[in-house]
Amino acid sequence: MSSQEIPEENLPAEQEHAHGAVSVADEKNPFADPGLPPHEHRIQDIDERAAKRSERMVALLFTVSMLATIGFIASYVAIPHDKTIFVFPIGHLSALNFALGLTLGLALFCIGAGAVHWARTLMSDVEIADERHPIEAPADVREKVHADFKQGAKESAIGRRKLIRNTMLGAVALVPLSGVMLLRDLGPLPGTKLRHTLWSKGKLLVNMNTNEPLRPSDVAVGSLTFAKPEGLEEHDENFQTEIAKAALMIVRLQPENIKDKRELEWSHEGIVAYSKICTHVGCPISLYEQQTHHVLCPCHQSTFDLSDGARVIFGPAGHALPQLRIGVNDEGYLEALGDFEEPVGPAFWERG
Repeated sequence: MSSQEIPEENLPAEQEHAHGAVSVADEKNPFADPGLPPHEHRIQDIDERAAKRSERMVALLFTVSMLATIGFIASYVAIPHDKTIFVFPIGHLSALNFALGLTLGLALFCIGAGAVHWARTLMSDVEIADERHPIEAPADVREKVHADFKQGAKESAIGRRKLIRNTMLGAVALVPLSGVMLLRDLGPLPGTKLRHTLWSKGKLLVNMNTNEPLRPSDVAVGSLTFAKPEGLEEHDENFQTEIAKAALMIVRLQPENIKDKRELEWSHEGIVAYSKICTHVGCPISLYEQQTHHVLCPCHQSTFDLSDGARVIFGPAGHALPQLRIGVNDEGYLEALGDFEEPVGPAFWERG
């Protein structure tokens, strides 16, 4: 049905500013403004049944978007990451990746298609020519913008067509959940594993260089030795993860030079064991000054006093190095008497 077949009184009223002013070419203005073509009414403008069909189509697209988003979340939770499927003519694909791409793509496409169909069939399609104006906005322009906004909101019928409004809000509200689900791929939650290391009661202190258990006689006064827990080998799959928490510095001091009472109680004959991991950003500490008993982190120069509970005396580190309580077993080897009593390395948000 065209607008020519509809009685003139049934056609929507034209806006006065619907067409630009038409000018005539002359010597001063060789490029005439042809103006805008006559406006053709759409079937939805003159037939409420057609408008209802368009409304239902837009609502259907938004509803499909919601279902696709729910499918995305369900696929992420239910499909194993190692499952594969055959898709002709592509071949074998990851079932999870295929489902996630298909559902998320469908969700986004349906929101876009619904918005386009809404704009093309139900919103006003009258072309409006607006003259250029200065950058500053005078009062009359601001009033015009507000009036145009209200007019656009009225013409969109978002208040009257509640089915479109509600399904659109539902689709737009659900789509961000897809991004929230993807945050899970940042890795599993750490739980309490950042609070614990491989050290436990009875674990031998093994020299990192010789891979042999340490005796007190192996640690000379003024020396710096690095140690790891018994049973942790470099070829282990989780070696880097575990050594980043369990690496030790072993230093032997004269007992009378140890100022901190607890440090002295947790040592053995002046041998103290501290975490090698700096409490600033987790760099490995490797520089020791035997005259002052200070250790220095090479990354940002945080300095710790090993004769006074490894407290921070310089630099950005926020707290002292954790100490490991050690002793000697029946065979004369140095052993741990438990795990660190606080998490090693930098502070983290769930440290508690």
